[in-house]
Amino acid sequence: MSSLRISYSAMTKLLVYGCIILLAFMSTLLFAGVSFGHGYIDGPASRAALCKSGQNTNCGSIIYEPQSLEALKGFPNAGPADGQIASAGGAFPNLDAQTSTRWTKVNISPGPNTFDWKISAAHATTSWKYYITKANWNPDAVLTRNSFDLTPFCSVNYGGKQPPFTYSDTCNVPARTGYQVILAVWEIADTANAFYNVIDVNFGGSNPVDNQAPSAPSALTSTGQTATTVSLTWNASTDNVGVTGYQVFKGSSLVTTVSGSTLNYSVAGLTANTAYTFSVKAIDAAGNVSSASNSVSVTTNAPDPIDTQAPTAPGGLHVMGTPTSSSIQLMWNASTDNVGVTGYRIFNGTTLIQSLSGSTTDYTVTGLSASTAYTFNVYAFDAAGNQSAASTVTGTTGIPSANPAWAANTAYTTGTLVTYNGSVYSCRQNHISLAGWEPTNVPALWLLQ
Repeated sequence: MSSLRISYSAMTKLLVYGCIILLAFMSTLLFAGVSFGHGYIDGPASRAALCKSGQNTNCGSIIYEPQSLEALKGFPNAGPADGQIASAGGAFPNLDAQTSTRWTKVNISPGPNTFDWKISAAHATTSWKYYITKANWNPDAVLTRNSFDLTPFCSVNYGGKQPPFTYSDTCNVPARTGYQVILAVWEIADTANAFYNVIDVNFGGSNPVDNQAPSAPSALTSTGQTATTVSLTWNASTDNVGVTGYQVFKGSSLVTTVSGSTLNYSVAGLTANTAYTFSVKAIDAAGNVSSASNSVSVTTNAPDPIDTQAPTAPGGLHVMGTPTSSSIQLMWNASTDNVGVTGYRIFNGTTLIQSLSGSTTDYTVTGLSASTAYTFNVYAFDAAGNQSAASTVTGTTGIPSANPAWAANTAYTTGTLVTYNGSVYSCRQNHISLAGWEPTNVPALWLLQ
């Protein structure tokens, strides 16, 4: 009887322990998805972007965070499940509703098209891939892998670099007719995830003729000016189908056309101390143009003094922490400038490896050889192109780890060291590893050394 009680107690503890591990893993994935939500396509406007602008309705909470459509990478072999592709795994289920009339469509033509990403956090990037539905797909059934041609019509290898906050790919879109869906996938290099955006497009001729123009943009206002720029903002127009863009005019001359979800623009290249008049018109997918907004007149500022003063060199440049066998983390103190520091340039010797924003004061150099000394130079620069003197530091990569590589279906105990993707991790608690529980995916179980 005593042995039965002991066995039952051990079994209970094992079940409780297993539940704790599973909850920790699920919580990690959940919060990782929230924290890494950082990009979406706004031209041609994605389904989520049109939800944000109000041209798609009954979208749910995606209207507040169109940048958060994130799921495991590896499509089509991995990634969001069939039926949850549009919502990137079901976090925003309204997006998975699919009929031929459910979503506003953006007109498109075969051949070169530019896809514009709006990025709020510039992750290191592996690639950008673009897929399109098959010619005979069923627009009244949920999106599955079988809906798409699983060979991307456009694939851009980005080599682990960080993209700018506005990034574009120009791709040759294959010929189709009528309503199709384009799936854009932004694969992140330093996490297990990717961002998934679907774009509802129309290849001319399948929709009823739209002869109704959008309403005129309202409340055009200047929010500021410099000697060479004027910043404008306006309220959104409405349309019976959907506003696809806004035309910005300087007098009678067209300056630019922005996406239908964009309600501001900074006109550049102006002459100092000069009066200008601006107006804005809305357009829809059928090419209908609204009446002009109210006009706003602005006089640019007097000429700025010529800036010839370079920023100070970045201070205190040093190697942060212990280098791995393939990476070295650099850190420095912010430079100062008489106008403002625009950014920093990182060199490996004389080779430029990255340009960073003026608010960034650290960078991890990757792809290095083990047990090798490197000399890095960091420069600050300003908007006038003035560059500081260099700050220099030398660092040596570590010896390749003798610790075993992480593996699935393996029992690990607290304190065990493993290597994964060139880094060393320490086990936080006893567990049996599973596929998908890689150290980068489950920080509740692994601590980066």
